[in-house]
Amino acid sequence: MDAGYLLGAVWGEVVGGVRDLRTALRRGRAGGADLLRVVGMAGSARGRLAVRSARRRRATDARDLPVPGPERTRTPGPVVGADPQPGGGVVRFARSRLLVRVAVGGAVFCGWDDAAPLPSYALAGECPPVDPRAVLEPDGAGWRVVSERITVRISERGVVDFRTPGGLLLRSEGPPSWQDPVAGPARGHAPRWEQRARLPADARVFGLGGRAAGPVLRTGRYRLWNTGPGRSFGPGDDPLSITMPVQLVVADAGSHLAFHDNTWDGEVALWDGREGAGSGPDQHGISRLRMDGGPLRYWVIAGTPARVLSAWTALTGRPAVPPRWALGHHHSRWGFGGQEEVRRVADGYRERELPLSVLHLDVDHFDGHRGFTADPRTFPDLPGLAKELGGLGVRLVSTVDPAVNAEPGLTAYDDGSAAGVFVRDATGREVRGAVWPGEAVFPDFTDPAVRSWWGGRYAERLEKGFAGFWHDRNEPVSFAAFGDPTLPRSARHALEGRGGDHREAHNVYGLAMARAGYEGLRELRPDTRPLVFSRSGWAGMQRYGGTWSGDVATGWEGLRTSLALVLGLGLCGVPYSGPDVGGSTGTPSPELYLRWFQLGAYLPLFRTRSAIGAGLREPWRFGPQVLEHARAALRERERLLPYLETLAHVAHRTGAPYVRPLWWKSPTDRALRDCEDAFLLGDALLVAPVLAEGATSRVVRLPRGLWHDTATGASYRGRSTVRLEAPLGRIPVLARAGAVLPVAGGGGAVALEAWAPRPGRGGGGEVAVGDPEGWAAPRRERFLSRWEGERVVVEREGGGEVGYEVRVRGLEA
Repeated sequence: MDAGYLLGAVWGEVVGGVRDLRTALRRGRAGGADLLRVVGMAGSARGRLAVRSARRRRATDARDLPVPGPERTRTPGPVVGADPQPGGGVVRFARSRLLVRVAVGGAVFCGWDDAAPLPSYALAGECPPVDPRAVLEPDGAGWRVVSERITVRISERGVVDFRTPGGLLLRSEGPPSWQDPVAGPARGHAPRWEQRARLPADARVFGLGGRAAGPVLRTGRYRLWNTGPGRSFGPGDDPLSITMPVQLVVADAGSHLAFHDNTWDGEVALWDGREGAGSGPDQHGISRLRMDGGPLRYWVIAGTPARVLSAWTALTGRPAVPPRWALGHHHSRWGFGGQEEVRRVADGYRERELPLSVLHLDVDHFDGHRGFTADPRTFPDLPGLAKELGGLGVRLVSTVDPAVNAEPGLTAYDDGSAAGVFVRDATGREVRGAVWPGEAVFPDFTDPAVRSWWGGRYAERLEKGFAGFWHDRNEPVSFAAFGDPTLPRSARHALEGRGGDHREAHNVYGLAMARAGYEGLRELRPDTRPLVFSRSGWAGMQRYGGTWSGDVATGWEGLRTSLALVLGLGLCGVPYSGPDVGGSTGTPSPELYLRWFQLGAYLPLFRTRSAIGAGLREPWRFGPQVLEHARAALRERERLLPYLETLAHVAHRTGAPYVRPLWWKSPTDRALRDCEDAFLLGDALLVAPVLAEGATSRVVRLPRGLWHDTATGASYRGRSTVRLEAPLGRIPVLARAGAVLPVAGGGGAVALEAWAPRPGRGGGGEVAVGDPEGWAAPRRERFLSRWEGERVVVEREGGGEVGYEVRVRGLEA
């Protein structure tokens, strides 16, 4: 953040609130967002009320949470018997029971202490049926379940091994240990537990949600507690807004996904393995999971990465397909100031021939920052503005925060309070927090009736002309609480009728809000696919939309973090995501902005945005050279829109992310497993962004096959390391030999771009372009490429006319 802006804000706002500001700074690092929210509230009556609310929150937690008492460690003990059931069975130990069940499709469920797959916020609907071919049978002193894709062995002491059909170890879960309250669970104390897993020595771990340190998760500790950044973040910061106990593990033995279905606060600690030199022994990798409560239950899915993600999203929900316009370029600014400035920005894009699809309005467009309102002075005619922009092909997207101002006379508060939709404490009083305009209450999205009530609120947004929505600060964030800025852990939630407190509900609050918005929009506009993307979420959030990597620090480290987040989230089943180009703080240099812009042009969600007090992000703000190169990147994005739309439908059908790691089809290539600075866009393109200052070339390890440079026409053989030219005007993009991909042709029609196959080989690709906003499934069309003499021909799979203009490239190699 600009120092002059910050000092001016402090000077003008902190009178009467300096002591509270100092308290906030003393409790931890504070970036621009922290300081602004503190100084903006410190000198006001609402700010002082928020501080008192924080004190009440701490007192409430101390009063309403169970008092920690003596605990007793428990382990399963020796096996005493087993009860076979369809798809697996129950293995009985002296002090615990383990349910093992293989589902149709190969996913294996394990539940200790009678934990069952349902109820679950992660699973989409009902639990999948069991595979009747899987049988629990004796295995020496233990037991085993053999299925088509994985063999589960349970030792006499509770070690659970997951092996390939050929016997190679994928994962070995040690016997868990519980810390049971001596007084018993009747006092409200949930048993804490810990479980360690051994991984192959060469394994690489990915996932755990949105991790700034990724995509490869090295030795370290990773907390499982959704946390609003409160400031800009970089590679060393954790946790962030989306944490998930989802690990995708890739090793020579095979790939697998492990998901512990538990929403409580916890921690994953990872230790890298090490292969022994010569005849020395291997040192296994270790994954240790500790949870503060909740069930000990998990799923394991094995197979190729594509098979794993397909089974995972079949279990937790196929990714939503965004409307076609949401795949274009988005632009946002915290602080447009009014609709005239919005018009000027839209005109600026049009006059400079810069493609633009979406403009986002942040909290500053609300009336006093109160949600589901509009400032009548600065935005007197939002429907008219939306119609005007729509005529230019630009949609409006609105931010939506979960907090509702506790202000009698405000429609959302009065209606919600009368309906009893807000989170309450153990005495039945509404839990109060603080947001931008002051004291606030929070809907309980774990209640189906509340979700229905909230979904109806979007009618006001639709009437204002908004076409899509981004959910912000939905961890949820309450500025009244420094250190852990969320609701009191003792706050009560419905949890679908089961009842519980915020310790269990916190991590799924954003997921449940996304469901409320998505389902409400489907009811309000049943013929239109909603656009909902959310800052916070949990496993399964992809079925309601996607996310964005906001609040990334402006800098080269922030640029690298942006790519890590998109790759990691895709491997957790969330394919539609992207960063705020340029970061959220300060002003990027022209070079940094351009390199970030070039990366964003190849990511699923492509948005430029600046926070208040930071430099503006319109491409023309960075000089004529950057403008020229940004225009080229935007035009290439427009050209690739049919391909991106096809990838969106592929993700919905199979779970495969748009952005894939280089090892996606070659997981045994160890050099690719460690590559964190390049990616595949679908199967056809390899993108090697420039992530270092001053770089005009870069090195990349190529997957197998033949690759064509889309700018120079040069060809490179796979399984080799090459240096690619990367002048300031572009980043290296390679096309797989033989690929056929849909692109924008003349007059808005779809054309096919075919890249010459390797001599004697063929190739192909898919087109899935259909209804731009509705629910009709697109027609899937597959095309094949091959050499015929001295020319490359493209044919429709199964015969018939191609039906598209065909452009063949790569012949000059």
